[in-house]
Amino acid sequence: MPVRMDPARFEELVGDALDLIPPGLAKAIDNVVIMVEDHHPDEPDLLGLYEGIALTERDSSYAGSLPDTVTIYREPLLDMCDTEADVVEEVAITVIHEIAHHFGIDDGRLHELGWG
Repeated sequence: MPVRMDPARFEELVGDALDLIPPGLAKAIDNVVIMVEDHHPDEPDLLGLYEGIALTERDSSYAGSLPDTVTIYREPLLDMCDTEADVVEEVAITVIHEIAHHFGIDDGRLHELGWG
C-alpha cells in the first residue's frame, strides 16, 4: 500500500538526503536547482531526473548556461514504499543517484556502487 505523506514532509526528506552529501562534494555542486514534482508527465514511474551538463562535460561554452535541474518525483516514490522509513531510504537513494549524474557518474557505475 502506498505511503501517504504531506508534500512539505516529502520536501523535508529531500533536504535531509541532500545533507547526506559530504561537504567537500556539496561544495562542488555548481549551478544546480533541486525540484520536487508530483510525477514526470511522460514517464509516470520515473523516480528522479537530472537534466543538464555534467561537470565532466562542461567546457568554456558552459558560461552563462541556465542551471542544471534535479527533479525528484514524489508520487512514484511514495507508491513504491510501504512505510515512511522506506520513503526516507528511497528518497536518499534517488537524490544521491541524480546528484551523481551531475558529477558525470552514469547509471551503470551507480548500479555497481549500489545506488541503483
